[in-house]
Formats: sequence, C-alpha cells, structure tokens
Amino acid sequence: MIQITPQMRVLVALEPADFRCGIDGLARLCRVRLREEPFSGVLFVFRNRKATAIKALAYDGQGFWLFHKRLSSGRFRYWPSRADEAVTTLAAHELTVLLCAGDPSATQAAPDWRPVTPQASAAVVMGD
Repeated sequence: MIQITPQMRVLVALEPADFRCGIDGLARLCRVRLREEPFSGVLFVFRNRKATAIKALAYDGQGFWLFHKRLSSGRFRYWPSRADEAVTTLAAHELTVLLCAGDPSATQAAPDWRPVTPQASAAVVMGD
C-alpha cells in the first residue's frame, strides 16, 4: 500500500490524459510530456478529458502502483491550470482535497514548516 506523506512530491499533469493508457503509457507521458522520471518515487496525477476520473502513478522501489478514481456522479470541477507549463506540484493535503473533488487552492492549511534561523532561535532562548 502506498501512503501519501507530507514529504512526498506530488506532480499533477495539467492536460488531460488518455485513460486507455496503462502503467507503461502513463510512464511514457511522465517522461515525454512532463519531463520527469517515473522511477523517481514521485506521485504523478492525471485527469481524463471529461473530468470524471483521476489516475495516479507511483513507483515504490519494487514496482508501480496505479490508482484510478472515477466519480459516480458529477465531475472534478477544479483542476490546476497554467498556460505555460505541463505540470504543477501539490502538497499532500491538497492532493487529498483534490481526490475528494474539492478545490485545493481554497484550503486553509498551516504554512509549510521552515527551519528557524540560528539568530532567531538564540533571541528566543535569551528572552529577547
């Protein structure tokens, strides 16, 4: 089983994919269209043309995982878009929202953690 962790890199293909493709076809799309290596451990997410289904492809070191979610009714109303790119990144919590047919850009999650600079942490210790 694949676990989606906050440290996992998630790449979303912005253009619809042909869902007749299996693992090999999607891996080829990763290389050709997204210019990424499918064996890198990245989770790749694709949407069909009708926006009724999502496929996710991941390599875990032993083999590929292929996930397919098709909505029983309705469509994925939100999908990331950028005019000049073929792919965008999502955080793990944003992917969870997207898989539930929500809008990840509307989430109000805490900002990503950043390391504290040595000067700022020294000021906290000294009570400044």
